[in-house]
Amino acid sequence: MEDFKLENIDPEDVEDLLGEVEKSFNIKFVKNELIGIKNFGELCDHITKKIQLENFDDCTSQQAFYKLRNAISTELKIDKKEITRQKKLEELFPRKLRRSNLKNVEQELGFKLKILNSPGWVILPLVAIFLLSFICFFFSWKIALSGIAFSLLGFWIADLTANEIELENMGQLAEKMTRENYLQSRRNQGTFNKREIEKVLTDWFSDKLGLEKTELTRDAKFV
Repeated sequence: MEDFKLENIDPEDVEDLLGEVEKSFNIKFVKNELIGIKNFGELCDHITKKIQLENFDDCTSQQAFYKLRNAISTELKIDKKEITRQKKLEELFPRKLRRSNLKNVEQELGFKLKILNSPGWVILPLVAIFLLSFICFFFSWKIALSGIAFSLLGFWIADLTANEIELENMGQLAEKMTRENYLQSRRNQGTFNKREIEKVLTDWFSDKLGLEKTELTRDAKFV
């Protein structure tokens, strides 16, 4: 098996992701706790050991789907039989009422799903303005600060008005919900499925860090 090295990964992105892992699994990493972790397999094993809950061999993503289906059925008055794993999210959440309907479903679940984004044509110019503003410090600090303030205000407004769904169907949303709200997705939040954790982490690291799953072997080294 090829021994991959996980290079060109922003340490801040990894740190942010580990913060999300803490929240999802209700664990807490203390300072320097992970300093001895050499590869992805050791990280998965370490996180699994930290989850001090009773082990049950049941499927969390299936439970997440049922919880999600129940919440959507209750809040949007849709027959459960119509809500399958292949059901398009665009159909469940029509654009006109998307933000309000999604908010109601999130309140029923007790956590945010975070599936709405602004289109690229809105975000990319703001990113460009933000980066160019730092170059302007060499010429005019007033222009630079104005550019940064403008872009930050734009990001804030874009977040408030985001209405593009980043996922395609219910199955994908259930998987995302499983990763980001693992314990809250389970029927019994005082349990976990030990055998699932490595797969959940593999999917999560691959998605968030832009890595191929083939690179995330147990021997893949952090560098």
